[in-house]
Parts: sequence; C-alpha cells; structure tokens
Amino acid sequence: MIEYENLFLLNQQFMAGYKESFSDSLDKGWFILGNKVSTFETEFAAYCGGKYCAGLASGLDALVLALKYFDFPEGSEVIVPSNTYIATILAIYNNGLVPVLIEPDIHTYNIDPLKIEAAVTSKTKAVMVVHLYGKSCDMGAVMQIADLNGLRVIEDCAQSHGASFKGKKTGTFGDFGAFSFYPTKNLGALGDGGALIASEPEMIAKIKAMRNYGCHEKYYNNYIGINSRLDEIQAGFLSLKLEFLDQINAHKQKLAKLYQEGLKDDFIKPVIHPDYEDVYHIYTVRHPERDRLRAHLLKNNIKTEIHYPVPPHHQQALKTRLKGAYPISETIHRTTLSLPVSYCHTPMQIARVIDVMNAF
Repeated sequence: MIEYENLFLLNQQFMAGYKESFSDSLDKGWFILGNKVSTFETEFAAYCGGKYCAGLASGLDALVLALKYFDFPEGSEVIVPSNTYIATILAIYNNGLVPVLIEPDIHTYNIDPLKIEAAVTSKTKAVMVVHLYGKSCDMGAVMQIADLNGLRVIEDCAQSHGASFKGKKTGTFGDFGAFSFYPTKNLGALGDGGALIASEPEMIAKIKAMRNYGCHEKYYNNYIGINSRLDEIQAGFLSLKLEFLDQINAHKQKLAKLYQEGLKDDFIKPVIHPDYEDVYHIYTVRHPERDRLRAHLLKNNIKTEIHYPVPPHHQQALKTRLKGAYPISETIHRTTLSLPVSYCHTPMQIARVIDVMNAF
C-alpha cells in the first residue's frame, strides 16, 4: 500500500534528535516560553528573510491574532479566496468581521488579483491571501492593489513554508505571515503549533503579549489577549527540523517533477512558472471523474486525499452566513485530487502512482 502520508516514516530520521531535545526539556523543567521557543523564533525569522517571529499554539490562532492586532471595527470586511480551507474564514468570524469571498484563478487555485479591487467597499479593511498547496499568490499584484486601496495584507502561509515569489519568501510581503506547524506540513511539529512573522519588532512585541493573556509582564495586562503559546517541546522539535526544511522541500519538488513529466495530459496538473518556487505541500491534479479516479487508485493500493471536498460556502457552519455563487471554487472542490508527495515517499513509489494513473 502506498499511503498518502505516513508520519512515522516521515519523522524517522529526526527521532534521535527529537528524543535528545525532549530529554533536555524534561531535565531543565521549563515548558512554557523558554529558550527553545525564542531560539526557534529567531531561526524561523531568519529563514523567512530577516523578519520577526512569534511562536503560537496553532495556525488558526496565528490568523486570529493577526486580525486582532489591528482592532478593526466590528463588521469590517476582509477579502478572502472562496476556495480556502475553513480556518481562514473562521479567523475572520472570530474577530467579529465579515469575510468577502472572491473566486480564485482556476489555473493557480490562488486568489485572483483582478477580482480584489472590484470587491473593495468602504468597509473593507484587509485582504487575506492564501498560498494554497505550497504555491505563492501573485504578491506583486496583490500588494499593488492593497496599497492603492489602503488595505492591510495578511498572508495565510499554512501550506507554503519556504515557497517564494520572484525570490522572496511567502509571509514577507504583507503585514503578517501566518504559519501552521501541523504535523503534515512541510515544517511539521509532533502536535499543533503556529507562528506569525512581521517586519516590525513592535508588531511582534504586541503579538507576543496578546498570545500570553495580553501582558508584556506577568500579571500586568495591556491588551485583551488569549492563551496561544508555542509549546517549548514542540519548538525544540521544530528547530531541529528547520535545518532540513530546504531538503524536505527539494525532495517534494523532485517527486512533483516526476508527476509533471510522467502523467498524461488527461489530468490537469499544477501550473509552473519561473517567478514561483512551489514547495508542493500538496500535489493536486484535477479530473472530471475525480471520484472514479480515486477509487481506481485505491483499488490499486494507492491512497489519496481531497483538499478540499466541500467549499466553505457549502459547509454546515457557514452556509447561512456566506451568500452568493462561487462556480470556480465549486469546480475545484469537485475535481481536485491530492496525490502522494511526502518526504517519506520514494521516486519508485511515485512511478507506480503514475503508471496506475495513466492506465485510468
């Protein structure tokens, strides 16, 4: 069986380091906001391009706090792609704000810059872009439109660790870059975790207070904060794995290239352009008979995933809130299929997937 993902195999080469780091934390007896968190924050900021970083409890919390930082008036609008994962939209609602869904580019699956400006109203305060599947959005166009309209920009980088646009890494274009370290991410922890990066130290200083009940100093609360702190043990794991992130990304790029060159043109494959360095957190193809294709693969002992089977505006929790028709999003959700592309997969396994796919 070729599994879609196997976290045990993925983390095997890091296990000795994980155990050493874990034992070190146990021996020191410091588990919340210690040296390992601050070390990882410095390292990850440097990796992303010299920004400042605050470690948080999850990627969703990163999005929530990025919006919370600006204290937008209740009911303000935030532009967001209609095909994003629900977390992006939940962050908006959890701040008392209103998501304004716009359709993605059908070729890149990322927000269509040409549609952003048409969605701006007097209530619009921000645009939240999502670098879906590990491909950067067209951040040149996004930033130009945001600047012209006085909009804040928050980048959802949950799937784009190390991805870049014209040589600049995702998360470094807008006001904040929000990251998730969920175990399946290219930079995944062994539990939940997240981070925000920003260009100004004052912004991250406030986020660090907001993640810790709103206080810079214990028991003295400056803001209405929350409890969202990256765990000290997870930070140690992440520092270890960060050293291998470029290697992980390169391996996934190698596997993606095999798909790109080997799959027949019956399958709609990811668009490749020299301005974009994709890191293939997810390698997705589209096919009009997606469900039958998935069954064919499973019959041949190949597991796949769907990212995502239900568009946000059809989710039970949101269908009375999100009005309008989003045919491009629905087309993507109806036809997309995610193929195995893990750090634990081998080229031989990918060749097997290609053979079975091409026999469909």
